[in-house]
Amino acid sequence: MIILVLCALLFVQFSAFSQERRRVEIDYSPYLERDEEKYPGATILTRDDMSQVKISHEGATLWCDQAIHYGAEDFIEAYGNVRVIQGDTVNMTSQYVEYSGKTKLAFASGEVVLTEPNSVLTTDTLYFDRVKQQAYYRTYGKVVRDTSGTITSRIGRYYMADSKYQFVKDVELVNEDYTIDSNQLDFYTETGNAYLFGPTTIVSETSTIYCERGFYDTNNDVGYFVKNSRIDYDNRIFEGDSMYFDRNSSFASATNNIKVTDTMNNMVVKGHYAEVFRERDSVFITKRALAITVQERDSLYMHADTLMVTGKPENRITRGYYKVKIFKSDLSGKCDSIHTDHKNGLTQMINFRDNNSRDAFSVRRNPILWNVENQMTGDSIHLISNMETEQLDSLKVFDNAFVISRDSLGDGYNQIKGQKLIGQFKENELYLIDILNNAESIYYLRNDKNELVGIDKSKSGNMKVWITDNAIDEVRKLNQIDGTTFPEPDFPEKERLLSGFDWREDERPRSIEDLFIEDPPLELPVIEGLEEYKPQEEFFDSKLIERTTRANNEAKGLQTLEPDKASRNIPKDKLQKQKVGKLKKTKEN
Repeated sequence: MIILVLCALLFVQFSAFSQERRRVEIDYSPYLERDEEKYPGATILTRDDMSQVKISHEGATLWCDQAIHYGAEDFIEAYGNVRVIQGDTVNMTSQYVEYSGKTKLAFASGEVVLTEPNSVLTTDTLYFDRVKQQAYYRTYGKVVRDTSGTITSRIGRYYMADSKYQFVKDVELVNEDYTIDSNQLDFYTETGNAYLFGPTTIVSETSTIYCERGFYDTNNDVGYFVKNSRIDYDNRIFEGDSMYFDRNSSFASATNNIKVTDTMNNMVVKGHYAEVFRERDSVFITKRALAITVQERDSLYMHADTLMVTGKPENRITRGYYKVKIFKSDLSGKCDSIHTDHKNGLTQMINFRDNNSRDAFSVRRNPILWNVENQMTGDSIHLISNMETEQLDSLKVFDNAFVISRDSLGDGYNQIKGQKLIGQFKENELYLIDILNNAESIYYLRNDKNELVGIDKSKSGNMKVWITDNAIDEVRKLNQIDGTTFPEPDFPEKERLLSGFDWREDERPRSIEDLFIEDPPLELPVIEGLEEYKPQEEFFDSKLIERTTRANNEAKGLQTLEPDKASRNIPKDKLQKQKVGKLKKTKEN
């Protein structure tokens, strides 16, 4: 038992000895002197013409022209051409340095330059905590990294273990190709990766990027943005929940709640996945893709599985592929594919089927348009808009043209068909129809009292039809082949529908919501990859202040918390807060 106790005591003594703090060492000083009146208890160290004063402490070495060494407090004041080196990680120069061997806290001022393997920091004043291996400034600083540019901020922190800077307040990164302005920027000097927090803009000659949380690789010029993200090009505004950006290829993509605004052509495209190629002036968008042609009186909405907008602003083209639907208050339609030339106002509705597709929609059905109560179908349909009035001017239906409208009071249908149809619009309403080649018609004749007086069925080479208030007002038949007007009871039931009749009213979109009614349920991916903003932790934290006051009290043998040289550069409010906390605990005990 006695042997065990002795061994335990020896172990405790050995542990205490091995953990004993090493003091600041004076390695070289040509001249030593004392001035008790000016520097009580201190030694003045001065260089000669050949060499500077050299001081070392636990792996760090300091050179200077002159130093004041307070031995009892283990404290150094260094003046003139000061240089501090710590291994191969830190090389700092300045005009003045204070260093406490007790706290391992250094304070540098006057043309401070901190050099680490991948960057150079310059500032007026700098704190360096060797215990935490952190450097800190709060009076403006500048960091230069050759491949990334110059970063300035009002407050900055360097974490040596991670080769990371954390810049706060008035942060600006200036590169020859762009400028980043941010509230907080975390920058890794080894990789050139920057993490952006708070309102941030990245401005270049070709684009302006905005986000409130993001990532930017300054080496490869690629970025990732996940909060209120937006990219402004010359004539497009690109927004989305999550955005990827590649400056080298002028490419950007986005996921969830995407909006692309064409500021020149008054057009907006929405969806939940998009790609933008700036140099090609193209946008690809899918997942509930919706194009909105903004008009003063009545905007036009277009939905498709996939939308593409390509071309320079003055020659812009919009294409929609698969399950295309369009809607405006007086016009709606469906087709397989659509092509709109915004320069000349031509919209082409066509069928382009993949016959090998297993999709139910692959069953061929002609493009269809509804204007007021008129249904128009054909192998392809062209709509021509007046670019000045923003209204429909005319339409053309090619091959198997067919127009149907329900009789105003009865159960029958007015019908016109032919090889080709040309329609004219006035105030966005169809008022004149020309049927060319093999024209056929069935229409219900009513008098001024809207009483049915007969049903006309005829064939002719061509036909011209005038429409008033959505009712056939006059029909002029050219090169008529045959025709008969039947009293309603005498009109054979089997003759009441022309060959190819297909009434598709149940497919008609009557609202913006109806454009998506056939779409599968939308499942948006969860955006991940970047952490939320974390406020910068306090550099002068409780551990640093406790370390400072404890070291001072040990040296002086005092029980007060009055600061001396070891803590004189710590903000007074931090020390006072610590002092109040200590006194409060003492009273409670």
